[in-house]
Amino acid sequence: MCTRRWHHIRTLQKYGEVLTEHVSHSDLSERGEDAVQDGDKFIHDRDMEWLVMSDVIIAEVTQPSLGVGYELGSARGMRKKILCLFQPSSGKSLSAMVRGAVDGSLFQVRDYKEEEVEGILEEYFKGLSKD
Repeated sequence: MCTRRWHHIRTLQKYGEVLTEHVSHSDLSERGEDAVQDGDKFIHDRDMEWLVMSDVIIAEVTQPSLGVGYELGSARGMRKKILCLFQPSSGKSLSAMVRGAVDGSLFQVRDYKEEEVEGILEEYFKGLSKD
């Protein structure tokens, strides 16, 4: 079970607005966001609206998640730029549906160690600015 929160939100904020900043909050349960307060439909519709508004999707995909997979598939269908980050040291395997989606331009996957994240993001966003 992954209990560590991905803490690179501030780094991402250097490159633009982070619509899903709440995913780094320590009160988010292992199951994710509680749908009880706002309802499943609200969360789905809000997150899909965020996808539509986004130019770039950065997803940490080490912890398997049906929701993240659904969002990645939707974003790919919208032809969004996607960078997935995976930690091989976790001992987990990345789904072939994610790694197999790599196309060299819109959909990318990078294996990483924690200390490499800022450099990977910098390199990724510099590459985008050349487009």
